[in-house]
Amino acid sequence: MKTIVFIHGMFQNNKSWLNWIRYFEQWGYRCLAPAWPDHEGVPAELRANPPRRLGDLRLGQVMHEMETMINELPQKPIVVGHSVGGLIVQLLANKDLIELGVPISSVAPNRMLSMDWEFFKNSVKIANPFKGDEPFFMTSKVFQEAFANTLTTAAAKEAFERFVVHDSRNVLRDCLRAPGQVDLDIPHAPLLFIAGEKDRFIPDKLVAKNARAYKNENSTAEYKEFHHRSHYICNEPGWEEVAQFVAEWIDRKWEGSSEPVGRMSEGY
Repeated sequence: MKTIVFIHGMFQNNKSWLNWIRYFEQWGYRCLAPAWPDHEGVPAELRANPPRRLGDLRLGQVMHEMETMINELPQKPIVVGHSVGGLIVQLLANKDLIELGVPISSVAPNRMLSMDWEFFKNSVKIANPFKGDEPFFMTSKVFQEAFANTLTTAAAKEAFERFVVHDSRNVLRDCLRAPGQVDLDIPHAPLLFIAGEKDRFIPDKLVAKNARAYKNENSTAEYKEFHHRSHYICNEPGWEEVAQFVAEWIDRKWEGSSEPVGRMSEGY
């Protein structure tokens, strides 16, 4: 049985993958969704009682946990990651630890940035060096404005209550430093980059730039943009369309379909 590992990003935990786990189990996959360190539990309880050392969490610690789990599997898995989880997919691919990878609304490696105002504002707010190791305490208001901007206020509030956690500023800071570096020239597993047109957290143009940056001629890095989707793309209304696209892409790649599997140009 093929294994898919789902990796969450900042301000979420593994509960955010419940819909995708149910969906892909119906496709016959074994699904794993590990929580980052200090992220295991019920989101509302984690918000009410943040882990004492949450603000000290680093990207390297998250990577170590994911890498250790993957190395214990009998074969290389398919890995799907959202946001920082998408960067982790790229880091794992760089180490040749995965069969296929799907970075969704991915934080970009190698200090790759966007001049988009919302991206800049949100990144600076979180990574603010003057805040030291104080965690970033996500609010319902900021979540809707930056993360789930395509949702109604009521829907965003419900999503916040169910899935949102506070997080370590140091994780995002590390994404912009050496731990977030990827060699874009070496061979790698096939990658499918997915972006949301209305994403204020990781703009679609940055995701496209990230996909285009992969240069190895014998490897594929494909790109798909979904219209009117926010950073909350994995759970906002219509998430099934995204999941189906991913499932069909995985199926083609894994089974060695005769369909063309070169680089996609949509959205570039």
